[in-house]
Amino acid sequence: MNSTERKRWFGLVLVFFVCLVGFSSPFQHYAAFPTKLRLFSGQQKKLHYEMPVHAVVTVDPEMVRVNGSRKASTEVNLKNPLSLVPGRSGSTEMTLKLFGSIPFKTVRLTVVPDLKVIPGGQTIGVKVKSAGIMVVGHHQVRVTEGAQVSPGQLGGIRLGDLIVSVNGVRLNDVAKMASIVEKAGEAGTTLKLQVRRGGQLLRKEIRPAYDSEDKAWRLGLYIRDSAAGVGTLTFYAPDQGVYGALGHVITDMDTQSPIEVGEGQVVQSSVTSINKSSSGEPGEKRAQFIREGKVLGNVERNTAFGIFGRMKELPQPAYAGEPVPVAFAEEVKEGPAEILTVVGGQRVERFDIEITHVSKQTSPATKGMVIKITDKKLLAQTGGIVQGMSGSPIIQDGKLVGAVTHVFVNDPSSGYGCFIEWMLRDAGILLQTESQKLKAG
Repeated sequence: MNSTERKRWFGLVLVFFVCLVGFSSPFQHYAAFPTKLRLFSGQQKKLHYEMPVHAVVTVDPEMVRVNGSRKASTEVNLKNPLSLVPGRSGSTEMTLKLFGSIPFKTVRLTVVPDLKVIPGGQTIGVKVKSAGIMVVGHHQVRVTEGAQVSPGQLGGIRLGDLIVSVNGVRLNDVAKMASIVEKAGEAGTTLKLQVRRGGQLLRKEIRPAYDSEDKAWRLGLYIRDSAAGVGTLTFYAPDQGVYGALGHVITDMDTQSPIEVGEGQVVQSSVTSINKSSSGEPGEKRAQFIREGKVLGNVERNTAFGIFGRMKELPQPAYAGEPVPVAFAEEVKEGPAEILTVVGGQRVERFDIEITHVSKQTSPATKGMVIKITDKKLLAQTGGIVQGMSGSPIIQDGKLVGAVTHVFVNDPSSGYGCFIEWMLRDAGILLQTESQKLKAG
């Protein structure tokens, strides 16, 4: 065998051993283990290396105890799970050295204050008033027998625009807008509008036109100042007095633009019937606001992850009134889980689901997981996910991990969910992300 052949065989053997090591269990556990780890204070975390070797773990014992040790350095067997119990909040590093001397892994640890919330599941009625006048369409004003015009369209007003003030006066009431238009028309004056469009404030001027058929002054705009609907409460945080619901933004039904909330209420609601989902046709919960029902809370924010505001107490009836731990996005895994939701009246029930896919998200983004309804009872009653179920809390391993957000139109047994971490951030409870804490450290 010449030198060229020997080199070729040596290369093949080397590739074989590299592949063998790469597919070995210890290597896979090492490669998959994160270099950064976030922990809630007081919540135990177990790490699995499954390597039959001893190592020394070094970490600040005031922040994290390893296998219950109060020492800075602890000898462990990596074949067994590492038990981490975080204590004081802050950031630190945990180092692992094989046999006490060979560097193996360095993990950046961030400990945040313990957080528990009460899962919801109750169907709620939502009534919101926009922070201005929403433009949802244009129409033509018949000024003479053969002439039509839309002053608003000619003035550069577009669908989805939010009129926030007229002649320097803030406005979010359609009736008041109609009165102002009438007075300006009779006086022959031009209205000066301040319009919000895509985060920008624009100034527009419109002169009302007289409708010869309706005998009234018009702007040629279809406008709306409020919206209402039903959804599901995701969580209530009793220590902070805040809630989160829906899991997705409320949009105007005509323009599909997010509604900028000026004020709003969350009220008691009861499910009267279910229009079942089928392939190509998502169903819906039919519900009604309970007459004389008390206001449960207000609506302060409408974000990509739902609505948020203040709430004085957990709405009743509830599935359980005890707070549960919450999970960071990286803790959510594929496998069995459960949702809490209402399919009749006001009774919250627990149903089985499967988390079939988890997206790796290090910053807020929707569609964090794909879920599939596996509960036969729920499938028989609803056909899968239906409108009005959005916001239903997702529970996995005793932790609140996310909320139902959307249904797959062609497969209503499946849909999307968002991570609870992003909802807690928008609620103002989980204030800092890991990256922010690391910069602060």
